[in-house]
Amino acid sequence: MIKKEVKDIRDLAEVLELSTTTISRVLNGKSVKYRISEATKLRVFKAASEYNYVPNKLARGLKLDKTETIGLIIPDIADPFFADIARSIELGARSKGYSLFLCDSGGDLVLEMEMINLMLSHKVDGMIIAPVGTDYDHLLQAHKSGIPIVLVDRYFPEIELPYITSDNFQGSYDAVNYLISIGHKRIACIQGIQNSQTSIDRVLGYRAAFEKNTISLDENLIVGDNFNIENGYKQTKILFSMDNPPTAILALSSKISLGVINALSELKLLIPDDISMIAFDEQPYCAYLGSPMTTIDMRKSEIGQLSVEVLIKYIENKTYYKKVVNIKLKTSLIIRESVKNIN
Repeated sequence: MIKKEVKDIRDLAEVLELSTTTISRVLNGKSVKYRISEATKLRVFKAASEYNYVPNKLARGLKLDKTETIGLIIPDIADPFFADIARSIELGARSKGYSLFLCDSGGDLVLEMEMINLMLSHKVDGMIIAPVGTDYDHLLQAHKSGIPIVLVDRYFPEIELPYITSDNFQGSYDAVNYLISIGHKRIACIQGIQNSQTSIDRVLGYRAAFEKNTISLDENLIVGDNFNIENGYKQTKILFSMDNPPTAILALSSKISLGVINALSELKLLIPDDISMIAFDEQPYCAYLGSPMTTIDMRKSEIGQLSVEVLIKYIENKTYYKKVVNIKLKTSLIIRESVKNIN
């Protein structure tokens, strides 16, 4: 006889004639890991809904000293770059049976610190962080407390914390080398936050391409101080107020590139007829702009996937935790119509 009241997982198991283990795995998001069929998953979820049964993950986490939750802190969820990374992290975490606790720091260092403390109080098993600013003492302190941390996109070469990022130096170098090969010598670089390692590496790659081709670099063409749209807009207006403006622009983020496009439109300048352009970070819209954008693909999805894989290894394998995994993924240049050959 079917019970009229389901108080715990054993009651639900009796109703469904399944093991408590199977039901637990379904309700805790581990169906894929244990190859539980879609039909069984559907039965369990329908019954759980019908009998208003919700597993107490907090109690289970306290008992096992493991909440099966990963914390993620990013600077701006509205930024397509970080939104894509967050999505791949969520998918990866879910496939491994972990839930995601997502926070947006808004690029504020103090808020980032508060969020780390919030996650520690919620007993997350590990954290993935795209840090802001140049301070890292709070990250080291959290890591030394025993909580596994993996940094994404941004990192600090001075400290030994695991990170997954793109090879920003190589991406910038390849882009500028390509522009030089088709005749460009006055190439502007609109950079992001100047003291962030991401911007530092990209500017170093930009400089290295000029040095490799023995071309004199005009320091006045390196401008900017933020990865946002406003910076791209403002710096483009400044660049084209020069007596000898650039023939090409390297925008160090997709948001900077949108500001550049807006400013060029107001200046009645056409891409690539009047100015060539390459932007960091491939986005779905780049191929559909009036002049399809040449971009540097940073492999965002792989950054997210790898960060989850590395973090879970740290969480579940104490021996592996002693390793410091640092990965820089090779970028690729996607050539479209936004660059003009002026040889």
